[in-house]
Amino acid sequence: MAGIYIHIPFCWRKCHYCNFFSLASQKLRDPFLPALKKEVALTRGYLAGEPVNTIYFGGGTPSVYDPMALQKIIDLVDTDRAGTPSLREITLEINPDDVTPAYIGQLRQTSFNRFSIGIQSFFDEDLAYLNRSHSAAQAIGAVREFQKSGFENLSIDLIYGIPSSARDRWQKNLDVAFELGVPHISAYALTVEARTPLAWMISNHRSAPISDELQAEQFSMLMKKTKEEGYLQYEISNFCKPGRQAIHNTSYWKGISYLGLGPSAHSFNGTSRRWNISNLSEYISGMTRGECVYEEEILTTAQRYNEYVMTSLRTMWGCDEKRILGFGITIYDFFKKNVSPIIAKGLLLEHSGVYLLTDEGKLFADRIASELFMTG
Repeated sequence: MAGIYIHIPFCWRKCHYCNFFSLASQKLRDPFLPALKKEVALTRGYLAGEPVNTIYFGGGTPSVYDPMALQKIIDLVDTDRAGTPSLREITLEINPDDVTPAYIGQLRQTSFNRFSIGIQSFFDEDLAYLNRSHSAAQAIGAVREFQKSGFENLSIDLIYGIPSSARDRWQKNLDVAFELGVPHISAYALTVEARTPLAWMISNHRSAPISDELQAEQFSMLMKKTKEEGYLQYEISNFCKPGRQAIHNTSYWKGISYLGLGPSAHSFNGTSRRWNISNLSEYISGMTRGECVYEEEILTTAQRYNEYVMTSLRTMWGCDEKRILGFGITIYDFFKKNVSPIIAKGLLLEHSGVYLLTDEGKLFADRIASELFMTG
């Protein structure tokens, strides 16, 4: 079962920390959707007829569009892909300030059955620091509006490690999330990406630098408090009530094929990875010519091994040495040799050939994965 990711590159406002391809300008909004529809047709063969299980509209801010305009894309995928009656999850990313009774009324007429709300914080000071376009009151109101309308398959995004957000404020963020009863929480460390306003603010002393200690403390709090509230940490940054995992995102971590549509979107079919051009004008021009403009990389065995290690270690399902053996005995021996000292440090546990990060190991997940990578 494959997935389809659809990148909507428009935002009402650009967040200070964001390095995703998105534009605050709405200039090319009208010609974008016809170009996207063209790409749906041009990429018909990429998944080789594999049934589509999930569709995920991300961005950017997909909710800049009327829901019925997005439904036309879903309908086109339905028409164009074999096996789409198997669709289980259709997710829309949405910002709190776009959630109104009228907008939700329109969503009722669509196939969307899961909503990921970009809250980030329940404090106005944090939201101003991040340059978010909504208020804390709107964040709470958005969740309640969905719930009042009978939509319960909700996820919220939160950010920890914000310099202005001390321990008590992060605790309050979690308390509000628990009080709202959302079944899924995605929580990410604030990251300073090159060429973002946040990077400029820090380098010009307009903001305190990001504190590794603060992030580690708040991540530890996150793991402890979500566990106490009955959430599973099924991936480093994702927590859910039992049975409420994000089906689409889980496909990334389990190495399931997916097709990315829209500028900058990535696709993966098990043996290769490709990514669309990160330029909206050129993307639209290419589609107008009937040409997908992308770069592609055929993955070596070592690269496929590295990807498996990186993604599987982040999950509660762990890294299975049977899968490692499938990459060949040389890679298997390399893995076994290099994993032993990590276990000895208490950062990994092994059970019946499956390797899982300990809570301490989760603080160093990227570093641990890199120590297991094959290079050259």
